[in-house]
Amino acid sequence: MSEQDEVPSEDRRKYEFRKVIEELKDYEGSGTQLVTIYIPPDKQISDVVAHVTQEHSEASNIKSKQTRTNVQDALTSIKDRLRYYDTFPPDNGMVVFSGAVDSGGGRTDMVTEVLESPPQPIESFRYHCDSAFLTEPLAEMLGDKGLYGLIVLDRRESNVGWLKGKRVQPVKSAESLVPGKQRKGGQSAQRFARLRLEAIDNFYQEVAGMADDLFVPKRHEIDGILVGGPSPTKDEFLDGDYLHHELQDKVLGKFDVSYTDESGLSDLVDAGQAALAEADLMDDKSDMEEFFEELNGGKLATYGFEQTRRNLIMGSVDRLLVSEDLREDVVIYECPNDHEEYETIDRRNTSPEHTCSDCGEEAAEVDREDAIDHLMSIADQRGTETHFISTDFEKGEQLLTAFGGYAGILRYSTGV
Repeated sequence: MSEQDEVPSEDRRKYEFRKVIEELKDYEGSGTQLVTIYIPPDKQISDVVAHVTQEHSEASNIKSKQTRTNVQDALTSIKDRLRYYDTFPPDNGMVVFSGAVDSGGGRTDMVTEVLESPPQPIESFRYHCDSAFLTEPLAEMLGDKGLYGLIVLDRRESNVGWLKGKRVQPVKSAESLVPGKQRKGGQSAQRFARLRLEAIDNFYQEVAGMADDLFVPKRHEIDGILVGGPSPTKDEFLDGDYLHHELQDKVLGKFDVSYTDESGLSDLVDAGQAALAEADLMDDKSDMEEFFEELNGGKLATYGFEQTRRNLIMGSVDRLLVSEDLREDVVIYECPNDHEEYETIDRRNTSPEHTCSDCGEEAAEVDREDAIDHLMSIADQRGTETHFISTDFEKGEQLLTAFGGYAGILRYSTGV
């Protein structure tokens, strides 16, 4: 990925990752000659180089001369790239792809790509050699949305943890001192019931303390909290206002789960899928609701590539809305009379001929680039946020099908 003078936005960085991954997924190699290396952030570069050197040596045993040569060339290219890094890789680690890919007509091209600092930390070192690059772990990271708190409890134990994207991470656990329902000899039923209620209350406070310690520092980043357990316990816990008041407002729902150990956290995620899906889309839905309100009754909406581009240039766009499923290039044409025009086309298609709409002269292609990159570059210069909108709900799908995939919510009306 090319370096930029300014730090790209998170949306832009994810989009660039997604583009590269989609390109890498389309590559094929003859035999097992495409090399992928996942390098976690705590893995020393020198250790990776040593591993690559060892693989280069072992590749000499590959029977096919062509495959042997291609694998060794890929490993040499990887070693050359690793020389540019210091002791450790960048934040969150890095992934290196290299290999001879089929380019048609029996020919191959050597491709080497380095993706630094993925959205989630790479958890373990992985060397992979196959007829295709290993992109699935990265694709899952890009698909991951949201940070959610998880609490499972009954009157015996509790576990608290995170759902980060699709990964469940247990963090804290506690066992209760709540006695069973059968009282010991010598105690009155009334006294036993009182002691049992006190023990339950103390345990709920302990669980809430674990949740507060874990979730309160992240309360401005957390997207929601799920609580699970048997019906009486989770209801008592939530109805008793044990959680910090800012966390209480984040609770998306309570769900019946059979286990309250670490496995119960995964069960809770499964039980709460509907609530999680709804929460993931809330920001997208809010953007589209505002867009439609302005489109129908206000003056602060624009849509379509050209109108959105012109508003971006004027600095009038507060939020650029782009469909996640959009894959287009923009072709820039210029006619003999110096009129400049833009036309968007499917990324896989060749550039069509173009006649200037102003003077009717035939226009020549002067540039072609990714349409979203083109708009985001303008947006970054004007201080405009870019939001990618999912098609997993009706209005999100309408952005793609009815409005061309491009829209904007304006700071002020321009009449464009």
